[in-house]
Amino acid sequence: MTTHNPSRTHMIYTVAIIGFIFTLHLVIPMYSNSSFLSLFANAQTVGYIYMVGSAVSILGFLIAPVMIRRVGNYTAMMWLIVMQIVLFYGLINATDPYFLAFIFALQMATTSLIGLSMDIFLEGYTANNHVGAIRGLYTATLNASWVIGPLIGSMLITGSGDFKNTYIAALAMLFPLLYLVLKNFPRFHDPNYIHLSPWQLVKHVSRNKSWMWLFVANFILQVFYAWMVVYSPIYLNQTIGFSWEKIGIIFTIMLVAFPLIQYPLGKLTDKRHDEKGIMAIGFGIMGLATISLAFITSASILIWSIAFFMTRIGAAAAEVMMETYFFKTVSSRDSAALGLFRVTRPLSYFFAPIITAVALMFTSSGYVFIVVGIISLFAIIPSLLIKDTE
Repeated sequence: MTTHNPSRTHMIYTVAIIGFIFTLHLVIPMYSNSSFLSLFANAQTVGYIYMVGSAVSILGFLIAPVMIRRVGNYTAMMWLIVMQIVLFYGLINATDPYFLAFIFALQMATTSLIGLSMDIFLEGYTANNHVGAIRGLYTATLNASWVIGPLIGSMLITGSGDFKNTYIAALAMLFPLLYLVLKNFPRFHDPNYIHLSPWQLVKHVSRNKSWMWLFVANFILQVFYAWMVVYSPIYLNQTIGFSWEKIGIIFTIMLVAFPLIQYPLGKLTDKRHDEKGIMAIGFGIMGLATISLAFITSASILIWSIAFFMTRIGAAAAEVMMETYFFKTVSSRDSAALGLFRVTRPLSYFFAPIITAVALMFTSSGYVFIVVGIISLFAIIPSLLIKDTE
């Protein structure tokens, strides 16, 4: 990192800090969201709410490049944070189930678009010969918030079915986020963004076969995340019988995998350029470890922590390789392609409920881990078809 000029280095670390705060606001209520929604909706309806949020997010990604090109990334980011503040205030105070579901879906979309703006800021300060190290640092910093977020969230759940404090804490994180963006980015120089229609965008991406395979692999990873976020806490709480405090401990240990390995792996690929090999190994570990979860019946925190930790070792390796590869081959001008890469995240929330619904027609809830694990193993194929960077 020392080869960057001071201003660029300063801005990279600034973006990382802002990303940490942004992600913490997202993560604190993340693993209790599905349980919160289940207070006024059954499991199937909860899946539908996530699907609506995904649809709104996808629509937002299609509109975002036009908005960013017109008003600039800084202004777009400011308005999105203000909108998120309003939405979280609504989650805390609203009582009507339909209105709560509507607000929840909107905040999912707003969160996705703030993440896109963060990508544009970081890409604008990234030098091509340090993409791996910078993306490794950024993803490790963001994922560090995933380590402490579930623990904080579980501590804030004051009783059975009382999740309000998690949303209050998430709302509080948005104010320092707004201040830091206001302080650091008013003079951000927007690149000359490429204007593409949706059809032109599809053609633009499809010309790069490695991007196509990367998007497939990333979609499988995001399906894995979506399913785990929505269903694993419910399974641990309702089937295994863990309290929310114990679930918070398990998830905290599990998520240490991300800051532990992502920065070193990112630096490694700046030298060796073996993104697809490490990506494939990551998916292999992730898939096999997920399958093993189906066979654990013990209520031991240690056993579940180790098992979940191994799933995230694989996921962390695959994720940082995809981030590094994509941002080595894309420009900050290409906001539409950035949006398309990120659209795999909300799209995955369409498929996570479908996986569960179909799998439960043939097996019990625990064995759905096998289905998710096998799907994860299929990501090895597109990983190996990607052409390594040089």
